[in-house]
Amino acid sequence: MAAETTVSRRQLLLAGAGTFAFAAGTPNAMAAAPATPAAPAAPNIVYIMADDMGYADVSCYGRPDFTTPNIDRIAAGGVRLLQAYANSAVCSATRTALITGRYQYRLPIGLEEPLPSDSARNIGIPPDHPTLPSILKSAGYATTLIGKWHLGKLPDFGPLKSGYDRFYGFRGGSLDYFTHKYGPSSSDTDDLWDGDVKIHQIGYLTDLLGDRAVAEIDRFAGIGRPFLLSLHFNAPHWPWEGPGDESESQRVTNLVDYDGGSQKTYAQMVMRMDLQVGRVLQALDMHGLTNNTIVIFTSDNGGERFADTWPLTGRKTELLEGGLRIPAIVRWPGHIPAGSLSDQVAISMD
Repeated sequence: MAAETTVSRRQLLLAGAGTFAFAAGTPNAMAAAPATPAAPAAPNIVYIMADDMGYADVSCYGRPDFTTPNIDRIAAGGVRLLQAYANSAVCSATRTALITGRYQYRLPIGLEEPLPSDSARNIGIPPDHPTLPSILKSAGYATTLIGKWHLGKLPDFGPLKSGYDRFYGFRGGSLDYFTHKYGPSSSDTDDLWDGDVKIHQIGYLTDLLGDRAVAEIDRFAGIGRPFLLSLHFNAPHWPWEGPGDESESQRVTNLVDYDGGSQKTYAQMVMRMDLQVGRVLQALDMHGLTNNTIVIFTSDNGGERFADTWPLTGRKTELLEGGLRIPAIVRWPGHIPAGSLSDQVAISMD
């Protein structure tokens, strides 16, 4: 990793302000910086979110027993935040804060801890509520969500109703990595979607999400517009299934399987996600988009079983540091010093 320097709160805030100034066409100090002639004025944004990843579950944050070279590459080219927090210790509430930029308890969906996949309540992000993708879309961005939504189900709620042009992924809180169901393999609980159409596809879920993300970057490269790509992985959320564990998806009768899994399986899940992150970075490089793309990597809350939250205590669902503090990395070449660190306290809705 490059030599580490410290990034101040002022620098972070200026960088964030510059993003939306570019998008809205508003002049300020950051917008006045020279852009690459062949690139659009507004920066592209790739937002990568892991699910239930512990603070020290990537090697650049201290994981000792396996490496995540591609996530580390983002850190080497940008800033690693040491005091970043999720808005909640569970996922729907954090995702509400993330997509709206508001304290989650302002909305009923933000009070869900979290929203069950089989919930009978008709609750979600109101389609008329401003969101990050809807605001960027109004500024000319192409917007795509790949992966986890978990903010309300059809017919009243969904990513296509809240600012995303395209969606590929699942609507509930968790999914089996092979059957793509939120219940046992024998149940009728399929939850893999392409837009508003339910689909059946063979493959390991992390790989399928990576495949679609690369395809979307290929498509974005040809349309000549800035883009927001939200890539929200299921990994390393339970069920504990690595890329070679298809038989495990037939064994489990409940995805909340506290008897399954191992540290080895967990490592395989995280490393497979890191591999797909690498493919996304490679696609940006191949199309010459890297220098004009903000890449963010983080988690929706603290870690679950098998996660490493060292040196913190607590885990997902708990309002201790381990349940709330998350890895958070931002890369924006030419705007954020490479290999830098920040002690600035930050939270998902920032």
